[in-house]
Amino acid sequence: MSPAFFFSLQSEWLKQRKSLASWMVVVGAFFTPAIVVVARLLQHEALPALYAKEDFWSGLWKSSWESAAIFFLPMGGILATTLIAQIEYKNNAWKLVHALPLSLATLYFSKLAIVLLMLGQFFVLFNVGIYLSAVIPPLLVPGVPFPKGPVPLARFLWDNGVFFLDCLPIVALQYAISLRSRNFLTPVGIGFMLWVGTLAALSWRWNFVIPYAYTMIEYLCAWSSAKVATPAVDIHLMALGYFLLFTLVGYALFATRKEKG
Repeated sequence: MSPAFFFSLQSEWLKQRKSLASWMVVVGAFFTPAIVVVARLLQHEALPALYAKEDFWSGLWKSSWESAAIFFLPMGGILATTLIAQIEYKNNAWKLVHALPLSLATLYFSKLAIVLLMLGQFFVLFNVGIYLSAVIPPLLVPGVPFPKGPVPLARFLWDNGVFFLDCLPIVALQYAISLRSRNFLTPVGIGFMLWVGTLAALSWRWNFVIPYAYTMIEYLCAWSSAKVATPAVDIHLMALGYFLLFTLVGYALFATRKEKG
C-alpha cells in the first residue's frame, strides 16, 4: 500500500465516521438480533426447551440470516454505498478532492475500500449481535440454561465469507452508479428497482444472471423451502466476476468523466 493510498484511505474513513452510513451499519447489524432477544423474552416459557436443543446454534444462525440475506444486505449495500459515494456531491467538494496530489485510481479505490471495510464491519457486528441474542435470555430469565453444544465456528466463518462475496456485485454497481449521479435518489431508486425485480425473478431459471440475487439465492437454496430456481452455475464465481467487471467499468467511467465535480 502506497503512502498516498494510505492517507487517502485514512481521510475517507474519517469522512464516513460522520456520515449516516456509519450509523446504518450499526443499526442494521444489531436490528435482527435485538428482535430475536425481545421475541424470546416475551415467550420466555418456551426458552428452556429451545436452549436444550442440540441444534440450537444452527437454528439461531438460520433464523438470523433470513432478514439479512433477503433485506439488510441488499438494501444496506445500496444505501450505505450511495451515501459514501455521494459525500463529495453533498458538500460540493469534488473540485477540492481533485485538487489534491492524488491519482484518480487512488481516489476511486480508496473510497471503494472504505465501503468494503464498512461491509466487513457489518458482518462482525452482526455476528456479535447473534452471539448476544443467544446469551442474553439465559442471563435474564431464571432456569434457562446456556446453549447446548459447541458453536460451529467453521460453518459460520464459511457462511460469512460466502455472503460477503455475494454482496460485492451490489457494492460495485451501486458505487459506479452513485459516482455518476449528483442526485442521491437516482442511484437509490435504481438499486431499489433492481432489488424488487430480483425478488420477483428468484423462481426464474436464469436468476443467477442478476447481480443483486446472490445473497437471496444462497440463503433460499441452503435454508428455505421457498420456491427458487437452483442456479446452473457457481453463483460465488459469478459474484466475483460481476464485482471485477463493475469495478473496472466504474473506474473507467470515473477516470474519463470530463466534469470533475
